[in-house]
Amino acid sequence: MMEALLALFIGVMAGAGVYLLLRARTFDVVLGMTLLSYAVNVFIFVTGRVAINKPAIIDGVRAASLTQYADPLPQALVLTAIVISFAMTALLLVIALRARAEAASDHVDGDEPVAVDAAEKAS
Repeated sequence: MMEALLALFIGVMAGAGVYLLLRARTFDVVLGMTLLSYAVNVFIFVTGRVAINKPAIIDGVRAASLTQYADPLPQALVLTAIVISFAMTALLLVIALRARAEAASDHVDGDEPVAVDAAEKAS
C-alpha cells in the first residue's frame, strides 16, 4: 500500500512538473524544473528500500542477525542531487530575471500573446 502511495506521489509531482515546464511563463518553467527535480530525488530515495528504524551501515558482528537494512547509496545520491538542484534553481532564477529585464516580458519566447478585442473580431 505504501509503495503505491509513493508511486502515485512521484507520478503526480513529475506530471505537475512537466505541465509547468510546458507553460509559456518563466516562473512556471522554473517551478516546473524544481518540481521535476523533487520527483526525481524522491524516486532515487525510494529505490534504496523504504525502511524505518533500520541501520544504514552493517558491521561484521550484527550482519548475521540483520535481515533488512537501509541502502546508504541512494541517500548519498539524493543529498548530492539536492545541492545541484538548488544551484540550478538559483541559476534559472537569475537567468529568468535577466531575460525579463531585457525583453520586458515574462514569456519564455519573449512575445506577449496579442489579445483580440471582440469588436475587432466581429468586423
